[in-house]
This record gives sequence, structure tokens and C-alpha cells, in this order.
Amino acid sequence: MPHAPHRDHDAPRGAALHAAKLAVRRQILAARDALPADYRARAAHTIAERIAALPSFATARTVLLTLAYRSEWDTLPLIHAALAAGKTIAVPRVNAAARMLELFALADPARDVAAGFKGIPEPLPHCSPVGTSSVDWILVPGVAFDANGRRLGYGGGYYDRLLPLFAPRTARVAGAFDLQCVDRVPAAPHDVTVDALVTETRTLIMTPPA
Repeated sequence: MPHAPHRDHDAPRGAALHAAKLAVRRQILAARDALPADYRARAAHTIAERIAALPSFATARTVLLTLAYRSEWDTLPLIHAALAAGKTIAVPRVNAAARMLELFALADPARDVAAGFKGIPEPLPHCSPVGTSSVDWILVPGVAFDANGRRLGYGGGYYDRLLPLFAPRTARVAGAFDLQCVDRVPAAPHDVTVDALVTETRTLIMTPPA
């Protein structure tokens, strides 16, 4: 579906928007960090199963996935499901000089991954590049999400710069813990939205604004 900006006329702007994002980011990251490890592991398996069951994921041939960092949900179960289904998996690597994400193929998580930019797990140099034109499904990471598909990222803007490079109808799905779902994410009109949000208890399919 097309990804038109979500119009929110009474949303904060400028310095107020920046402050609102920072406050929500701090609150949600603290809550996520406090989740017990055993709960996080169980929830990650459930999130992966729910995402793998989505029709858009089942029919995708090349999927852009992320590698978990710190207290994020562990995406390895989803990565293994995608590999078992014969999909091509692209994962991002930070190009700090260009402030962009570059995509590389992941064939074996045990062999192809090491800590990279700021300790984030990234594909190693031997991995083959993947062009954005070949990706037909995207797992979009984030700190917080709401029922309108708004997303709060980590503040670097990497996905806001990457996602416009894909075809407009490329599926964009977020996985998150329930506690990352908020009533309203503070967002600007240009901020990236998602088509669906999958947690350990529910799957929300977004309706794009008219």
C-alpha cells in the first residue's frame, strides 16, 4: 500500500516535538530494558511466529530484517524461518560517513555477523550487497509505535532516510513488545509509518489515511 504521510494537525512541532520524542524514547527504553530475559525470549518467539504467518511475509522473496541490539526482541527465530523458506535475507550495515544504511545478504547468522557501528550486530564484509529494488518486505525497527502506524525511532534518522528508497508498495511491518505500543507517537508529517504492528499478543493492520 502507498505510504502517504499521516496528517496530525495538533501534533507538537519543532522543539516541542523533539522534547516529546525524547521523553517517550527514554520512558519506553527504560521499560523495555527492565523486561525479564525469559519473558523477552518467549515473546520474541511469539512475535516471530506471528510475523512469519503474515501473508505478505509468506509470499515475499527478499526480506529486509534486523539483528537484535540490547533489549530489542530477538529476531533470530524469524531469520531462521526465512532461511528455511528459501528467502533472501538482507540486513543493514551503518555507513557512518554517509549517515545511511547499506544492505547485505545474510546466509548464516553464526558466520556472517559481528558487532559493528556502536556495537550493533552487522553483516561482515564478505557478505554480498543487496539492492533496495529487490526487497519486497521490510521489518522496521523502532522504540515505540501507535495504532495509526506512527513510529518512534532511536533518533539517528537512518530508517527515515532508507525507507523512501524502496518501492512505495513494499510491505513495512514492525515487531515490538506490547509495552512499546503507546496511545500516540509524537511524529512529524515526514516520519515513516508502518503497515502492520506485531506484538506478543496481537497483530494490528493499519489503514492508511485518506
